[in-house]
Amino acid sequence: MIEGIKSSVVRDLDKLKREISSYKNSENIWKKEDDGSYSAGNLCLHLLGNLNHFIGAVIGKTGYVRNRDLELSQKGISINELVKQIDETVVVVEKTLDSITDDMLNQYYPLLFNDQKITNCQMLINTMCYLNYHLGQINFHRKLFDK
Repeated sequence: MIEGIKSSVVRDLDKLKREISSYKNSENIWKKEDDGSYSAGNLCLHLLGNLNHFIGAVIGKTGYVRNRDLELSQKGISINELVKQIDETVVVVEKTLDSITDDMLNQYYPLLFNDQKITNCQMLINTMCYLNYHLGQINFHRKLFDK
C-alpha cells in the first residue's frame, strides 16, 4: 500500500514540476483572475507547504515549520526556484514514506483532521487527493494565463 501511495505522490509532484516548467512567461505564473483566486505559483507553494508539513514534519519529524499565509501571498519566485523546491519536497516525501511500515498505516495520525481522528493511511490518501485537486487548478491556470 505504501509503495502505491509513494509512487502516486512522486508521480504527481513530477507532473507539478512539468506544469510549472511549462510556463512560457515566468510572470504569468503569478497572475490571478480576481482577489478570490490564487496564482499557480501560490498554489505550488501551498502544495509544497502541505506536503512538507503533513508528511514531512508530522510523520517524518523533519522539523519543517509551515507558513501557510506566506505560501498564499508570496510572489516573484522564479520557475527554477519553484522546481528546486519541488525536487526537495520529493526527497522529503520519499524518505518519510520509505520509513512507514504497514502497521503504521493503521495507526492514528497525530493530528485531528476536520476535528476527527483518522489513520495515517487516511491522511496520506487525503493528501494525495488534495495534491491532485490543486494540480488540476494549476493546469487550468497555465492554459488560461500562459497562451
